[in-house]
Amino acid sequence: MDQAATFSTAFTVLDVNDIPIDFTNYTATSQMRQTYTSLTSYVFGVTGSNTGQITMTMNAATTNSISAGRYVYDVEVIDNSGIKSRIVEGIITVTPQVTR
Repeated sequence: MDQAATFSTAFTVLDVNDIPIDFTNYTATSQMRQTYTSLTSYVFGVTGSNTGQITMTMNAATTNSISAGRYVYDVEVIDNSGIKSRIVEGIITVTPQVTR
């Protein structure tokens, strides 16, 4: 993730039969933190599609407020029946801004 730049990334989630999951009626949330126990979090906008695609976004004003470094994140979804699942997790490296 580039500091002070608009961030967007997308990925496709498949079921065990390699069929894209329809996320039309799911609620998705995502946060990143410096560590798993950090109180400060940064929230991603998350949208899902009927083709299994999940898109995570963060505006430039928000990424500008994040110090350069390594952060952890995850994406969780809740289906119509209330079942909550973590569909991805990982590490994001925020690279510092040079041009101001």
